[in-house]
Amino acid sequence: MSRLRLGVVCYPTIGGSSVIATEIATAAARQGHDVHLLSYRNPSRLTEAVPGLVTHLVKVSGYPLLKYPPYDLALATRMLEVQERFDIDLFHVHYAIPHAVSAFLARSMSEKPLRFVTTLHGTDITVVGADPSYLRPTRFAIEQSNAVTAVSNFLSGETARVFNTQHPIEVIPNFVDTARFQPGAKGPYYRRQNKERIIVHGSNFRPVKRVADVIRVFGQLTQRLPCRLLLAGDGPDREHALAVAADLGCLEQIEVLGNRSSLDQILADADLCLMASETESFGLVLLEAMSCGVPCVSTNVGGVREVLGQEQYLRPVGQIEELADVAFELLTQEDRHHEVSQSLRQRAIESFDRDAILEQYMKLYQEVLAVP
Repeated sequence: MSRLRLGVVCYPTIGGSSVIATEIATAAARQGHDVHLLSYRNPSRLTEAVPGLVTHLVKVSGYPLLKYPPYDLALATRMLEVQERFDIDLFHVHYAIPHAVSAFLARSMSEKPLRFVTTLHGTDITVVGADPSYLRPTRFAIEQSNAVTAVSNFLSGETARVFNTQHPIEVIPNFVDTARFQPGAKGPYYRRQNKERIIVHGSNFRPVKRVADVIRVFGQLTQRLPCRLLLAGDGPDREHALAVAADLGCLEQIEVLGNRSSLDQILADADLCLMASETESFGLVLLEAMSCGVPCVSTNVGGVREVLGQEQYLRPVGQIEELADVAFELLTQEDRHHEVSQSLRQRAIESFDRDAILEQYMKLYQEVLAVP
């Protein structure tokens, strides 16, 4: 397509929406497009300068009269300023609340057409948007979008159900750079001199991720085989999870890595990715683990089955013993571990490769811009 002037709006945190938005922005810039990324700080995955990509920070002024800083208003103003200065063709906003609402407000203030695509990632629909305080503005923002995408069929269906909207929602799944996220040099446990199994959990450590359940599963595994848990990420439930680990006597076998941009290196030599979420619209860390050839054990929620393509290693929420049993099976049966590893790596390449998914977004941009 011809050179595009693209605005990308996202949260800067470690969640999947920030990762995908940053990857779209950087990839589009490397393809020769002019890209402007808007957020309240640099996204966690934006670790280097990319020619053609400009970051615009959104600053919110605090006044004693305002108990909560009006970020949505500041963002709308910033979007309008960027559009006027750089003649933006299209904004791609990630998360309906507040980004799509801010985009609509910017459009209402603009003297020129302002088009925006909204990508729904999960909690903006299943948690925030479903709150009665936000349901109507979320539905309004969705219906005012020039196009709407969701990262899974599950999320698309939930959006239509929760908001009773007839607005078309195109499913474009999350993606992974399969060249960056690939199996590591050390290989799985059965190729190492040290037979200790390496288990990884990555998340924003919010209640919906049920990190304490991850610890409980790990606690059971430590009684059956040598293993170590690497916790990647950070969030409000971290200390509670570590307290649970201390109570179970497995704290010394846990490494808290915090927010790392090198998740590809962490996953590359892992033996298992473990998730216990209450809901998961996609599960980007599962996809990144898949791309590294790392078998995954997870709760059977939301769009996880769409990502993994099978249910054999999925169990109901809260079933600690069942999750531990399937994890133990994968971590002790070498042939099965190898088979699952190869299958998941191939699925990541065939179904979720970054370049193929980016083509879908570029096609959608063209369709939106073609409408008068």
